Amino acid sequence: MEKKGKLELTWVGKYEEQDLEPRILIEDTSKSYGDVESENMLIHGDNLLALKALENDFYGSIKCIYIDPPYNTGAAFEYYDDNLAHSIWLSIMRTRLQLLRNLLSEDGTIWIQIDDEEQAYLKVLCDEVFGRDNFVNMVSVNMKNIAGASGGGEDKRLKKNCEYILIYARDYSMLPLFNGPYTYTEMSELVQQYLDEGKSWKYTSVLLDAGEKEYIGSTVDGDGNEIKVYRRKNYKSASVNQLAKKEGLTVKETYKKYGVNVYRTTNAQTSIRTRIIEFRKEHDISDELLSIEYVPRTGKNRGKLYEQFYKDDGCNLFVWLRDTSEIIDGELYKKDLQGTYWDMNAWMKNLTKEGNVVFPNGKKPEALLKQIIEMCTSEGDWVLDSFLGSGTTAATAHKLNRKWIGIEMGEQAYSHCKVRLDNVINGEQGGISKEINWQGGGGYRFYELADTLLVRHAKLPIYQINPAYTWEMTCEAICKIEGFNYDPNGEFQGYSSENRFIHITEEFVNGKYVMGLLKSLGDRQSVLIYCKKYQADMILPANVEIKRIPKDLLEKCSFESEDKA
Repeated sequence: MEKKGKLELTWVGKYEEQDLEPRILIEDTSKSYGDVESENMLIHGDNLLALKALENDFYGSIKCIYIDPPYNTGAAFEYYDDNLAHSIWLSIMRTRLQLLRNLLSEDGTIWIQIDDEEQAYLKVLCDEVFGRDNFVNMVSVNMKNIAGASGGGEDKRLKKNCEYILIYARDYSMLPLFNGPYTYTEMSELVQQYLDEGKSWKYTSVLLDAGEKEYIGSTVDGDGNEIKVYRRKNYKSASVNQLAKKEGLTVKETYKKYGVNVYRTTNAQTSIRTRIIEFRKEHDISDELLSIEYVPRTGKNRGKLYEQFYKDDGCNLFVWLRDTSEIIDGELYKKDLQGTYWDMNAWMKNLTKEGNVVFPNGKKPEALLKQIIEMCTSEGDWVLDSFLGSGTTAATAHKLNRKWIGIEMGEQAYSHCKVRLDNVINGEQGGISKEINWQGGGGYRFYELADTLLVRHAKLPIYQINPAYTWEMTCEAICKIEGFNYDPNGEFQGYSSENRFIHITEEFVNGKYVMGLLKSLGDRQSVLIYCKKYQADMILPANVEIKRIPKDLLEKCSFESEDKA
C-alpha cells in the first residue's frame, strides 16, 4: 500500500488563498498621545490588513505576541461577532497566524488564549503553521471559581473555570529559558512545614569561607570546551543549627543572615561531574573541596563563566539555596518555578476597574499579561497584540517598559484602547501599577489603515490611484506592495537591499531619463522604476526594470474594494 500524505487539519475553504494589498498606515497626530518620539503603535483597522502592513518593517522583530481571539463559542459579544461558522473561524485564524509567525523574532514566542471549544482544533492548526517541534506548552489558567453562586445551576456539562494558553516558539532551538513565573514561600515557614510533615529539609549547610583558590589543571566537557579545576584550601563550613546555637539566633534569623551561602550536596548524574570524578582520579587528588570554572553551553547559565563546588571523593555537587530563593523586603523566600497551571481567580474579582474601561466577556487581568511578558521579554523588546480588545496587553507592556504594537478593528480602539492608554501615560494606578510603582510617562502614535490604493474610475472601465492619496502616500504604498522599505533619499523612494532601489515618478520615462537615473547607481546596484507612461521601444540595461502605474500594481495584489473582473 502506498503511504503518502501528511497529518493536517482540513476544512471547507482552507486553500482559498487571497492576495492581500499591503496597506500603508497613516498617523492621526490628533489621537497620538504623550512622547512624540515614541515607537509604540496603536492601530485602528482590520488586523489582517494591519499585520500585512507591518510585515515588511517588522519581519522577525517581535519578541512576544499575545492574542486573545474570539473563542467561536456561539455567543454574540457586544464588541465582536463570536458566532462564526467553524470553517470560517479556522480560515480567519490560519491567515493571521501565518502573518504573526513572520513577525516573530527567531527567539520569540506567541501566546494564544482560547477556551475548550476550539482549543484542540487550534492546537493542530498551530502545529501546521509554526511546526509541531516548536510547541512549547499549554497553560491552564483558572479564570473563575465555580463554587457558590458563581457556579451557576446544574447542567450536563461541568462548569468552566479554566481557559488555555498555547505557547509556540518561532524556533524552539533558539528559545532562551523563561524568566519564571515563580511562586514564593517564606523560608522559615517552609522549613517549619517540612518539619511538621516529617519531610527531609536538605538545605542545612553554610559555606562560611570558600577558602584559598589554587589552580590544579584543566579538563574538557563533551564538546571539548575547557573546564578549569581548583583546590580550595582552608575553607570553612557549618550547619544552620550550629550557627543558630552559636550566635543565639532563631532558625529564621539564621537563614536570613546566611541564606545566600546555604547549600546542600547531591550526587547529580551530570557529564560535568563525571569528568571531574575522572580528573580527580587521574591526578590522584585528595583535597576535600574542589571548584571548577567553565562556560555552560546550555541551561540558565549558558554563555557565562560559571563556578561550581564539589566535595569529597564522590564529587558531591553543591546546590545553592540562592539559586531557588530570593530576598524580598529583607526576608528570604523559597522560589519555585510555576508549572502549567496558573490561578488568576484572585485577579478577576476587580477586573472591571482595571484601566477605567468596561469590557465584558473578554477582559484579561494585567497580572496575567505581566507574568507572560516578564517570562519571555526584557525591557525594550517588542510586544504585539492583534486582538487588542480593551487594551490590556499594550497597557501592561507600557508599564513594564516594553515597546508595543496594538491592533483593534472596532470602535473600542477609540472608546477603550485609546482611553485606557492615555490613562496609563497619565499615571493611572489600577492593575499592576502599584506593584511596580508606575508613575506614568511615555507615549504612543495612533495609526489608521489607509484606504485601498487603486479604485475604479467613476466613468471609465479602468482603475486609477485613489484620489484621497497624496503623491507621498502613493510612493509609500507602491514601495510596500513591491516589498521595498520606504525611505526617500535623492532619486530613490526606497530600497529592498543595499543594492536594490525603487524610483517612482509621474514623468514620462524614456532612454534619456533612464540614463540620467543610472548615474545615481553604484556598481552591482539595480533599480525598479514605476511610472505612468514610458517609451515602449527602449532597450534597458540588465540592472533596470520598468513597471507602469496602475497596470502592474493590479497584477500584484487583490484590491478588496474593487472587482477586477
